[in-house]
Amino acid sequence: MISQERAEGAMQIILHAGDARLRTTEALRALAGFDFQAAREALVEAKKEITEAHTYQTVELQREAEGNDPEFSVLVVHAQDTCMTVYSEMTLAEHLIEIAESIDSRLKALEGK
Repeated sequence: MISQERAEGAMQIILHAGDARLRTTEALRALAGFDFQAAREALVEAKKEITEAHTYQTVELQREAEGNDPEFSVLVVHAQDTCMTVYSEMTLAEHLIEIAESIDSRLKALEGK
């Protein structure tokens, strides 16, 4: 059985990673409307949330590295998976924004704007 402390840490990872995912989705929606500033602002907020999730994740990793043999928990595995998946989504969103901005600036140059 997972300890209350580990369960709470796992839930914090899930909570903050979930909020990061919401901000990333907002960024992509803004990008779809070519609102690059709003997209970047949403990603800044996503990065704040994923950093919080990563802080809790680091605690879990340090526990194990210190020789504390943690009990297996599907909740902790889910939290770790969620954190890393959202981080990947954020990285992809950042690259998509860069690509869209590059295409937009090239189109404006071609249009003479």
